[in-house]
Amino acid sequence: MKPYDLPDAAGYFGRYGGSFVSETLVHALDELKAAYAHYQNDPEFLAEFAYELKHFVGRPSPVYHARRWSEQLGGAQIWFKREDLNHTGAHKVNNCIGQALLARRMGKPRVIAETGAGQHGVATATVAARYGMECVVYMGAEDVRRQAANVYRMKLLGATVVPVESGSRTLKDALNEAMRDWVTNVENTFYIIGTVAGPQPYPAMVRDFQTVIGKECLEQMPAETGRQPDAVIACVGGGSNAIGIFHPYIPHQNVQLIGVEAAGDGLETGRHAASLTGGSPGVLHGNRTYLLQDDDGQILETHSVSAGLDYPGVGPEHAWLKDSGRASYVTVTDEEALATFHACCRIEGIMPALESSHAIAHAVRLAPTLPADKILLVNLSGRGDKDMHTVAERGGFQL
Repeated sequence: MKPYDLPDAAGYFGRYGGSFVSETLVHALDELKAAYAHYQNDPEFLAEFAYELKHFVGRPSPVYHARRWSEQLGGAQIWFKREDLNHTGAHKVNNCIGQALLARRMGKPRVIAETGAGQHGVATATVAARYGMECVVYMGAEDVRRQAANVYRMKLLGATVVPVESGSRTLKDALNEAMRDWVTNVENTFYIIGTVAGPQPYPAMVRDFQTVIGKECLEQMPAETGRQPDAVIACVGGGSNAIGIFHPYIPHQNVQLIGVEAAGDGLETGRHAASLTGGSPGVLHGNRTYLLQDDDGQILETHSVSAGLDYPGVGPEHAWLKDSGRASYVTVTDEEALATFHACCRIEGIMPALESSHAIAHAVRLAPTLPADKILLVNLSGRGDKDMHTVAERGGFQL
């Protein structure tokens, strides 16, 4: 089976993926699988999805040549896919609209979500407001502190935000609580997972809604540059923005796919969130994938300056892409990401999310090593307004 035909019927990407859940969720997942199988090729569903992406989100998002920065670096040309220009400020809304449209067709008036950086929570709250649905968002208490502006945005949009105090009080713990809610309220509730992890069919379904990113690039890059890029680069936490741009490029063997994980304080410190680079296969949140775990299989606490990358696992398709060699994965530290954030603001007049800053940092590192006729396409997955408090705090400023 070709990599771009995965997952298989059981929801596996090679040996990763699947559905490891309690019996109480089996019916809900079967119901979701059947609904998605029915609607994923339904012309009316796809037409409504396309209409919403165009008229509500503002797609297609442009590709942009970071010309001044490329000239300063003196190597390959850096281009950005501008997902930061979407309504709500990130790629997350693409998937949220798709899942909300599915929820409506399934007769589920209540949606729940987990969020780390808050962008998925904001996007879920936004589409819930758009369609008149009840919305509850679970968020680690540490992330509530880090992302106060996004918490307020969710509340303005009518969502209930539930701070999670257990564990490391970050994304992993929020996901645990959202799963508990779903089990309890499965009859009227649709769980909008924000990344390409979780039990089948979520990894493939979220990917399919996000592939609009890469499909646009396949048309835009030849129109702007005369050809496809030499490499596509994206940050990887759970991995939805990366899979969204990677997947349409999988058949293009001459295009390198490079995922950038959060090295936090450095891999050697143990304070990082690089599951593919520093982890091993195991089962978490309903799927088999690479995890940060100890020798007994206990999940390790993670660290990243970026709340959206602060997760101890990764989507199973990324695990497959790593093992198959189709994609490679590298790391960027907090300090490198912060330096890149500031440089992007001052050189290109664009404030990137700290998540996206990791991907840009690798492009900035790679570009000077390549000839000037090479092209690097970076998925600028979100804008950085939400991160101003974190950046200011790290710089010793008080907002």
